[in-house]
Amino acid sequence: MTYKISFETDSKHEDIQILNDGIKEHMLAKRNLKPISSFSYFIRDDSDNIVGGCHGDLFFGRVYVGSLWVAESLRGQGYGTKLMRAAEDFANENACNFIAVNTMDWEALDFYKKFGFYVELERKGFDKGSIFYFLRKELK
Repeated sequence: MTYKISFETDSKHEDIQILNDGIKEHMLAKRNLKPISSFSYFIRDDSDNIVGGCHGDLFFGRVYVGSLWVAESLRGQGYGTKLMRAAEDFANENACNFIAVNTMDWEALDFYKKFGFYVELERKGFDKGSIFYFLRKELK
């Protein structure tokens, strides 16, 4: 049998799931840890349109918030704060050791610091001198 490597953009969710399932199988064999699961909180308007939310993953004793967005018209009204508090509550309910989030220097670094996150790592070298921050907040 021969194998080839193919390049794809905007891969199908079900194809990515094959990779995740393989990682899960390996993880269970090596450490018997709880499976990785995802979570989401959405802000919806009266027409059920999503106007904000956060999404992330629960795995290996940690919650990672991978996406946090609030529509421009709703910013400054406390919705981002409510979303981050909900994510942290979710982490605590699941006995997580810490919660993590990433942000660019031009995004929301100060916003996350308000919640007690600290810079665990900063990665430089992005376009236009941008810096990518890995943030962490200890729980328990």
